[in-house]
Amino acid sequence: MRHILLAFLILFSIKAQAQKWQGKFEPIDNMIAAPNIYRTASGAPGKAYWQQRANYKIKAVLDEANNTISGEETITYFNNSPDDLSYLWIQLEQNVNKKENEDFGSINNNIREGINARQMQFLTRAIDFPAGYSIKYIKDGNGNPIKSLVNNTMMKVLLDTPLKSGASMSFSIAWSYPITDRSMYLLSREGYEYFPEDDNTVYLIAHWFPRMAVYNDTEGWQNQQFQKLGEFALEFGDYEVEISVPEDHTVASTGVLQNSEKVLSKTQQKRLDEARKSLDKPIMIITKEEAEANEKTKSKKLKTWKFNAKNIRDFAFASSRKFIWDAQAVKLPTNTVMAMSFYPKEGLPVWKEESTKAIMHALEVYSEATFDYPYPVCISVNTSNIGMEFPMISFNGGRPKNGKISDRAKQGMIGTIIHEVGHNWFPMIVSSDERKWMWMDEGLNTFLNIRTVAERYPDFNTKTPKSIVPFMSGDKNILRPIMTTSDNELMSQFGANFYLKPTVGLQMLRNSIIGKELFDQAFKEYANRWKYKHPNPGDLFRTLEDATATDLDWFFRGWFFTTDNVDMELADVKWFKVFEENTNIEDQKKKSQFKIEGENAGKKAKDFSSGPEVINMAATPDAAYGQFLSRIDEAEVRKQVSGKNIYEVTIKNKGGLIMPVTIEWIYTDGSKDLDKLPAQIWRRNEYEVKQTFIKEKEVAKVNLDPNFEFADTDMDNNSFPKVDAKSKFDEFKENN
Repeated sequence: MRHILLAFLILFSIKAQAQKWQGKFEPIDNMIAAPNIYRTASGAPGKAYWQQRANYKIKAVLDEANNTISGEETITYFNNSPDDLSYLWIQLEQNVNKKENEDFGSINNNIREGINARQMQFLTRAIDFPAGYSIKYIKDGNGNPIKSLVNNTMMKVLLDTPLKSGASMSFSIAWSYPITDRSMYLLSREGYEYFPEDDNTVYLIAHWFPRMAVYNDTEGWQNQQFQKLGEFALEFGDYEVEISVPEDHTVASTGVLQNSEKVLSKTQQKRLDEARKSLDKPIMIITKEEAEANEKTKSKKLKTWKFNAKNIRDFAFASSRKFIWDAQAVKLPTNTVMAMSFYPKEGLPVWKEESTKAIMHALEVYSEATFDYPYPVCISVNTSNIGMEFPMISFNGGRPKNGKISDRAKQGMIGTIIHEVGHNWFPMIVSSDERKWMWMDEGLNTFLNIRTVAERYPDFNTKTPKSIVPFMSGDKNILRPIMTTSDNELMSQFGANFYLKPTVGLQMLRNSIIGKELFDQAFKEYANRWKYKHPNPGDLFRTLEDATATDLDWFFRGWFFTTDNVDMELADVKWFKVFEENTNIEDQKKKSQFKIEGENAGKKAKDFSSGPEVINMAATPDAAYGQFLSRIDEAEVRKQVSGKNIYEVTIKNKGGLIMPVTIEWIYTDGSKDLDKLPAQIWRRNEYEVKQTFIKEKEVAKVNLDPNFEFADTDMDNNSFPKVDAKSKFDEFKENN
């Protein structure tokens, strides 16, 4: 008997595995970096974790007449690594704008029959402009020159003697570069915006000073060239910055203003003090009328603004005589933050009404979801076309036309401000490597960005799993997985792949796979483990599993490492009732199509109109119990299934991406209920599963994923009885 059973199991196994096994539930250990003394198997930093540090002292001058900026900086670099370093790498991002480097970040090189002049400029750079650094000198702490070699956007600093592990060194760089006109090229995250009507300029100064590249335990120097999509990989440090600008300019900056008595009027200082106590509304520091009066001056004198910032990884500022300025305090559980907005009159009235309020909402929701915003200020600056983030300050697009703005544009503006403020957490504090993994900051930030909008602006449009369906239904020949490095994605796809798809994945984990309470605790654990540190994808994946006791390798493998899509087909639903000897056979036959052992057994029904199949439930033979001496109460089993409706559901995985299964039952009396099956039902057969359910009521219809939780790309095959798809002709008639 044992040999017969073994033979049966072998035959059953062969039949069940007729299709290729894809290992969808296998661990992803071989797909991410192995744990070590620096990064633990739990996803936390190890006891031996280290990272470098760089402090900066910078003095810079903004030359408005020539649109240039020049500066001198002293970098104090701390080698906390176990390695001796014979050279250092410095980032020179402004060099990406040099004409000979135009292939870097080339994003739209298609010429077509109809093309406007601005598009032609993007393609050909017909109007050339100067760009890139001039390095005046590099000197060591004793004033001796240090040799360097420039390779496009990276500069190698050659040390006479290696910088020993645990040691530090200071060196100085003098530099200058032409500030570029943002309207002249695509992906212009910084530069100047000119306003012809009043002959004034708003300067957005970022990527502006030579900065230390990251040296870490996973790849040594992160010295990939800057190609515009992959943004930052930077070390933390303290900053002392002096910025000299025209005397009539106002500066919005990373950090805390150190000399307000020198650069602000007494009226402005008094208003700023009032704003520090205002928790319910913004206070105007510079009014519209004052800004308009300021626009008419063109001072040739300079004024120096001094800022300090602690434990940040970058520094940016904006400068203009056009700025209107408002501010208010936002009280968090452990910190009070000054939320401030700077905008030209062209941003009115919507920027006065909404910008600082949006900052406040972002600070509150993100802090609750992760950790309290730790810095003293958070600034939003209005500009054209972009949203761009830096520590404590962001540059955000969105402007009315003639004072009016559509609801859609207003939603976009508010969403952009929240998104860019949110980048203070990801990656400005939870400092992932954007140059390599854009999704680690954009995806996680967009997830909380959408959550903030949903909680604080419930009437706004939002993103849900349904939003990613068009992308995931796309051509598999060009789709790339999320785990694609930043600059290797198509411009047409990076928004969906690096922003939206990770967001939807986190929404599914939170709402449908792990559960909100447990997921939120795990997400907060990741943020707190890695604040002011450099996490990798594996650290995120491991932390979410470690903090939830949930095997998520199947999800990470499918969602992040493949281009599979979700397409569950409700292939069949069979309806059964148990045959009962004591009931009227004629009545039973009227309700039943046939007995299960009949020659028509297994015939596929198109709906429930033929009634249930009848199951003959026999007594269990002793041999079926094996060596067990106890016996099931068979009368009780019969009692429990007597008169009940038994449904066998067959579900096929057509898209390749496994997911939990939600089944909606709609009964003949109009009532509904749900059954939820975990993703683990696919463990033994990745292509098809059968599941049996007992129901008191008769079922009229069955649906898969009724609430669209799992981004199913084809909902037409999710119902039984099947719903006939409308013909093109029927769709045409409905729409005309």
